[in-house]
Amino acid sequence: MATTKAKKSEMAQAADNLAAAAQHVGEAVSQKLDQVGAAASAEYGKAKKAALKKRDQAKSKLDAMLKKAEARVKKAMADAEKSVRGAMRKGEQKVKAAQKKLAAAQATAQRKAKAAAKAVEKEAATLKKAAATKLATAKKAAAKKAPAKKAPAKKAAAKKAPAKKAPAKKVAAHKAPAKKAAA
Repeated sequence: MATTKAKKSEMAQAADNLAAAAQHVGEAVSQKLDQVGAAASAEYGKAKKAALKKRDQAKSKLDAMLKKAEARVKKAMADAEKSVRGAMRKGEQKVKAAQKKLAAAQATAQRKAKAAAKAVEKEAATLKKAAATKLATAKKAAAKKAPAKKAPAKKAAAKKAPAKKAPAKKVAAHKAPAKKAAA
């Protein structure tokens, strides 16, 4: 007779099948968890990389904005300094022009003052000469009349009238020689 293997009961077979299925499910779950972990890790890496990239872009944009702002500030400062230097140059030029005008005005005033002083001196000299001439003429006339007439002091008013006529006589005396010279 042939030996027959003992048949496992259906329950044992079902238990074996369940154990094998559980092992497959465990392996499948483990593989799935590994895949999910790898995917999550990859996504985390991608997210981290994107975040770092965005951070670097924001930093570079901020740096560019700061550089632009610094350039604007430097340009504004240079323009302001240039404007101030220009204003100072214009102010200095105005001061120099005013000083030149003042010096010219002072020189003109000094020239005019000297000219006026010379004119006054000339006029004074002319008046002095005229006064000296009149005085000399009056002295000569008085000298001529004094020996001829000895008038009392009370007749000083009468003396003045002939003094006026005396120059007329001189004119006549001067004209007579002129007629002789003409003849």
